[in-house]
Amino acid sequence: MARIGLVQDRRFEEHDTGPGHPERPDRLRAIRAALTQAGLSGKCRSVEVEEASDRTLALVHDPGHLRGVRAACAAGGGPLDDGDTVVCPASERVARLAAGGSVALCREVARGNLERGFAAVRPPGHHAERDRPMGFCLFNNVAVAARVLRHEEGIGRVLVVDWDVHHGNGTQHIFEEAPEVFYFSVHQWPLYPGTGAEHERGAGRGLGATLNRPLPPGSGDREWLGALSEHLVPAAERFRPDFVLISAGFDAHARDPLAALSVTTAAFAEATRLVRGIADRHAGGRLVSLLEGGYDLDALAECAVAHVAELL
Repeated sequence: MARIGLVQDRRFEEHDTGPGHPERPDRLRAIRAALTQAGLSGKCRSVEVEEASDRTLALVHDPGHLRGVRAACAAGGGPLDDGDTVVCPASERVARLAAGGSVALCREVARGNLERGFAAVRPPGHHAERDRPMGFCLFNNVAVAARVLRHEEGIGRVLVVDWDVHHGNGTQHIFEEAPEVFYFSVHQWPLYPGTGAEHERGAGRGLGATLNRPLPPGSGDREWLGALSEHLVPAAERFRPDFVLISAGFDAHARDPLAALSVTTAAFAEATRLVRGIADRHAGGRLVSLLEGGYDLDALAECAVAHVAELL
């Protein structure tokens, strides 16, 4: 029986962002086709997806935020925040499915029913703050999953590795005073959303549990993998996580249209091996990755195949 979980659901494609929007349903279609063609989908166990409840989302988000997303979608949709986060009538339900699918996979791994897994969900989540959507994100999937692990599954320490090319401002801010959740990000700087400087290290009891490695435009495999091996690995050795989550954006790829790093598909495979090693040493192998960005369809599909192959 397959011990690697996979979250894929065609309902994620019902979140319609409109013509020309980079965060589009074709992203998941490309991943699904590539995983199938590579023979990887059949080697994974499919995990059932259900909508996250208000109670689950409230572990991270303010009630007003949930009401605002619901009202915007009920009114027919349109642009939110600064206009780049677009919703349609189905978007709230789909975003709840994305958060719920992420949680379901994490529960299966936490309970020992699976070893690892990949959640190919949309909309993405790491930019969503406690009280507002932004950056294509409605609900913060990785933050919701981390809170469920901590509060409901008895996990002591959670490491969040965010290798999306854009800094995960929402995840950082949600956990900046939480010493039990270590947030690491490697990202392009300067770039949207303008957060993620090296001096941002957490606050209060969480001071030191945030580690940012911003990279200048044009950085490639050497610099990107170096940030992981030289900074993430030592920090993880000190933190000793009980569970590892990856905000797996693939938009640092050299072909991605929304950024200017030059990371290759092979480097994403190597990064997966490196983070899996952290999970094997400290967390009993417990590792779940959640899709974030990645907007060149061919590069996204290649990276997803490389990533899942390494998880297997």
